[in-house]
Amino acid sequence: QVQLQESGPGLVKPSQTLSLTCTVSGGSITTDYYAWSWIRQSPGKGLEWMGLIDYGGNTYYAASLKSRTSISRDTSKNQFSLQLSSVTPEDTAVYYCKIAGTSYWGQGTQVTVSS
Repeated sequence: QVQLQESGPGLVKPSQTLSLTCTVSGGSITTDYYAWSWIRQSPGKGLEWMGLIDYGGNTYYAASLKSRTSISRDTSKNQFSLQLSSVTPEDTAVYYCKIAGTSYWGQGTQVTVSS
């Protein structure tokens, strides 16, 4: 069974770059037709899709976050990563990685943006 695990700092200062990694086990991030997403949930708000990287390494981003978001992968480690630049307290959220179109989610990691 595929498992996903987010990792990264739980506290980021305003204006810095948030960096998270999702480690995948039980399956390959290069498996045909799979896509790997980042989603977040801010306090009191719904889920927000941030972007994805597909099996071929192509990336797609939410329009509202595109200028600040970068998703990459390391196939040797079976990991994909999120970078969100110029963060503000409004970027405080639980960040999740998941397989697009499936019910496979990581457990989520809390990231707080605060000085």
